[in-house]
Amino acid sequence: MLSLKELMDSRVEKYNHPGFIITDPVSIPHRFSNKNDIEIAGFLTALISWGNRKAILKSASQLIDLMGNEPGSFIINASENEFKTLGKFVYRTFNGDDLLFLVFALRNLYRTMGGLEKVAIEYYRKNNQIKDVIVGFRKELLETDHLLRSEKHLANPLKGSAAKRINMFLRWMVRRDDNRVDFGLWQQILPASLMCPLDVHSGATARKLGLLTRKQNDWKAVEELTAALRLLDASDPVKYDIALFGMGVFESFNHQH
Repeated sequence: MLSLKELMDSRVEKYNHPGFIITDPVSIPHRFSNKNDIEIAGFLTALISWGNRKAILKSASQLIDLMGNEPGSFIINASENEFKTLGKFVYRTFNGDDLLFLVFALRNLYRTMGGLEKVAIEYYRKNNQIKDVIVGFRKELLETDHLLRSEKHLANPLKGSAAKRINMFLRWMVRRDDNRVDFGLWQQILPASLMCPLDVHSGATARKLGLLTRKQNDWKAVEELTAALRLLDASDPVKYDIALFGMGVFESFNHQH
């Protein structure tokens, strides 16, 4: 019988390749080669990545279209009128008001702080903790005027949130290997520091494999799961996110669809 590490490594090999990209939200930032485009497309796509994957891809594509397919340039240069066209966007509980706030907030970040990577590095350097990066993103983005309703779209691990979508975005930006599913653009943050994106699928698979005992999918569960994955590969624990996801969704490993 395969050991847990052999099983997990075999699934990383199976799913961590360019063929995985096509049906995954990471396909949206993969349309671009410019760093700002990749970051902005990746961040906004990650924030709406819940629910049905086809619906996520459709809405994320629509969102990028509304930005003239140049999200990096749009964030920094678009006129007030061009910004207003974003007001009609809606995906589930994420609406035009939420999007307008985030686009203005990102504009402030890129114009005054040098962008998402600079903010990430600044907060990461405090303790080399990804939790600080997620809290930092939230803090800096919420400096921009916003409706209270928009705050729910920016996860807060200090309140226990698993922050699945931001952890996924950070995986995209930080992880690097020869398979190029993830971008590996942010080289001052170590892949070893990443925390595993945790949702219903990956949580159920992880529990079935004995990698996670905690019942809730919250930040404590993220810490427990990531610690278990670090025992399998200390330098790149979050590569196993792709394995957990693939097993849960494509192999019905946890009896989800």
